[in-house]
Amino acid sequence: MFAKKIFSVITYGLLMFTQITSHAEQLTFPPSAELLYSLKSTQKGVPVSGEAKVQWQVNKRDDQTKLYRLNSETKVAIFGKILVSSSKGSIQEFGLAPEQFQEKRFRRTEVNTYFDREQKIIRFSESDLQYPIQGGEQDRLSATWQLVGLVQKTGAQTKLGQEWKMFVAGTRDADPWTFKFSDFTKIRTALGELNVMHIIKAPPSDAQGQRIELWLALDMGFYPVQIRYQDHNGDVLEQKIISIKN
Repeated sequence: MFAKKIFSVITYGLLMFTQITSHAEQLTFPPSAELLYSLKSTQKGVPVSGEAKVQWQVNKRDDQTKLYRLNSETKVAIFGKILVSSSKGSIQEFGLAPEQFQEKRFRRTEVNTYFDREQKIIRFSESDLQYPIQGGEQDRLSATWQLVGLVQKTGAQTKLGQEWKMFVAGTRDADPWTFKFSDFTKIRTALGELNVMHIIKAPPSDAQGQRIELWLALDMGFYPVQIRYQDHNGDVLEQKIISIKN
């Protein structure tokens, strides 16, 4: 594990340099919205259902600075809220610049990840690991929305197989993530049939990371209208859009 983290830090600088130089143009993001999803999951073979709500907010601090905030809540029957997370920071030329990521899981204490931009390091309340900040780093909640900003640049002209790379911090450590454009397709939702971009984040072949699939709505600001998470143990969680309120 330690050797893997050393490798991540070594390759991290090259990854961020490519990311920043490839996306030097100012990124844009969809307007503030509250997204409500139905939730279906299997945990150790047991089916679970519920709802997930994501609040995406963009505000101006002044004429020069925009701030963002993300709040996410996941609720299931019987247990209620099983996961509450948030990400806040500013919007820079390269996109989202998180300052703090918080996560509170059911029956666990809240944990925090800090993006200390004065010291230029990422640090964790649950770990002694630290990573340098060079620009473009994300947390596990902001990563999806950073992808939305990156995708909006090419939209319907995106070529099959195109990749977007970013360095993503969790609650204890951080790793390079690669999202890959799979195809254009249609999905049926509570909002009707939607034209979407299907994008996949798959773990490296030698790792046991989480596979993430995203469906971004082409005609609705590229909001994520369906999300699917699959862990290496086979557990699956799928969120499908119910409503979008601006």
